[in-house]
Amino acid sequence: MIPWRMALMAGVLLALPVHAHEVSGQHGGRVTDAGKYHVELVAKGESVDVFVTDGSQKPVPATGFKGTAILVVGGKPARVPLEPADGNRLSGKASVALGESPKGAVQLTAPDGATTSGKFN
Repeated sequence: MIPWRMALMAGVLLALPVHAHEVSGQHGGRVTDAGKYHVELVAKGESVDVFVTDGSQKPVPATGFKGTAILVVGGKPARVPLEPADGNRLSGKASVALGESPKGAVQLTAPDGATTSGKFN
């Protein structure tokens, strides 16, 4: 028979929400998982840069990627189209200042057509 404490602990663990692992990146932004990629979000003023790496943190060329950053600004969503820039960076401009750590998500479409997203809290 399972002791009641173990059953209680299992119930608590199952009730906890699952969050993507978010850490600081090499460009000063926040990094989170987006499918098989990691994405780093760097927001300064109206500029949005997203850096794409693989699971080993090796840069993935941005050529062929498309993306959208959907960030919350003043309680409203701001959609920022992202286009490949240089190296592993996709870049876009918002119509309003975003602050340095906006909440939201980045949606990516890879060159092979696969879509994925990463959430930033």
